[in-house]
Amino acid sequence: MANATTANPALMANPASERIEPKRLFAFIIMVFGMFMSILDIQIVSASLSEIQAGLSASQSEVSWVQTAYLIAEVIAIPLSGFLSRALGTRLLFAISAAGFTISSLLCGFASSIEEMILWRALQGFLGAGMIPTVFASAYTVFPRTKFHIVGPIIGLVATLAPTVGPTVGGYITDLMSWHWLFFINVVPGIGITLGVLALVDFDEPHFELLDRFDWWGLIFMAGFLGSLEYVLEEGPQYEWLQDTSVAIFAWVCAISAIAFFWRVFTAAEPIVNLRTFSNRNFAVGCVLQFCIGIGLYGLTYIYPRYLAEVRGYSALMIGETMFVSGATMFLVAPLVGRLMLKFDMRYMIAFGLIVFAIGSYQMTWITRDFDFYELLLPQILRGIGMMFAMVPTNNIALGTLAPERVKNASGLFNLMRNLGGAVGLAVINTVLNNRTDLHITRLQERVTWGNATATETLNTFMQKFQGLGDATLMAMKQLTQIVHRQAVVMGYGDAFFMLTLFYLSLSLLVTLLNKPASLAGGGDAH
Repeated sequence: MANATTANPALMANPASERIEPKRLFAFIIMVFGMFMSILDIQIVSASLSEIQAGLSASQSEVSWVQTAYLIAEVIAIPLSGFLSRALGTRLLFAISAAGFTISSLLCGFASSIEEMILWRALQGFLGAGMIPTVFASAYTVFPRTKFHIVGPIIGLVATLAPTVGPTVGGYITDLMSWHWLFFINVVPGIGITLGVLALVDFDEPHFELLDRFDWWGLIFMAGFLGSLEYVLEEGPQYEWLQDTSVAIFAWVCAISAIAFFWRVFTAAEPIVNLRTFSNRNFAVGCVLQFCIGIGLYGLTYIYPRYLAEVRGYSALMIGETMFVSGATMFLVAPLVGRLMLKFDMRYMIAFGLIVFAIGSYQMTWITRDFDFYELLLPQILRGIGMMFAMVPTNNIALGTLAPERVKNASGLFNLMRNLGGAVGLAVINTVLNNRTDLHITRLQERVTWGNATATETLNTFMQKFQGLGDATLMAMKQLTQIVHRQAVVMGYGDAFFMLTLFYLSLSLLVTLLNKPASLAGGGDAH
């Protein structure tokens, strides 16, 4: 009996019947909701950090760890899920992950200090992370190849939509209720998902004997490597990178742990992750693309709200309403991408998506401090279209062409690449914004002199405005300095968008390295 069930995934990938069982589809949809919650919670707090900071009497640097702790824990747990999924089985791993995520969400909502909040957020990220790669793996092992055009867009949509609408959802919840409900809102769905998965999921059998060979040293080295890497990327831009002692220490921890981790992975009898999957060319190139897509996905979900808050002075709710455009576009485009995958070479679709994404970024290189909802409308629509066309076919090419027994492990690595791409993207974007803003401030100040007629005229106007209110000259100078600083900040955003434009245009050439995938319409063998 055990042998029959062990072979099950291979049979499922190439079944005699091409019909999707309603029970399996329903179980998969429940799992997708769990994945949506887990990814959503990365960004759901981003628009409400100031409210959490006030509620927990935390400093600016402390409150940023509400997001950082979640990300670090998630990055460590995602690659671990491949081994655990084989050992515990999809049903048990997903149920433990959903239940743990739900309990830690409840604890986050009841947190009374910033230390408690950071601890529970780390636990929430670590436990919830198991849901993400498990859904990807199930999509490409449970369903027949001819149905990938249906399940592919579902997981692609969730993976892109959740971080995009995170600030929107968070802004609405905080505005209507309080920041506590950012976490309490997970409880009822979390219980439903846990019970639904326990009742319905029967995709595979657990292999508990694998737990006896669990590589604890591999886990320690991987946690040291990925956790410290995430810390360096998060904290580096604001503390001048290696000039800061803690960033330098963690950079050393990262380097030493990385060497130990790679040695362990290639020498252990049962490695914690199997890096030999990268020998498959489509998977390796797909991971590079996924890493780069992560830069745009998380980078723009960060840069748009930051511009709207910093330059336009928008509230969390107004930012959410403006950012909703990309999410709505992704939702509408997903079914179209699924249909087109049946008719067109997926490599060309990826290239098209990356070019459209680049065009959307290029339109933002002309950004001014007056850019509002309507100026941001077309760039956000193009961003949504580009992201879906790039993400969904990349998922299919990377995971849909692997042998079913390799998919669980590969899914963890594939999802890790997206998150690491996001971390690198945020670090690079922050560094570019800081450095270019400083450069533009210097250049603008050199031009704003008494010899510049416009500057003199502006200064005189301000002096007349402040006449009789105190030191009119000093107040006018302050006002002019603020204008110069704001203009420099906006020019820094323009530079960041130009960098993304060039990056994604050049990235579109990477698809030439992919082997042509088999047609989805033809059915046949998935490998």
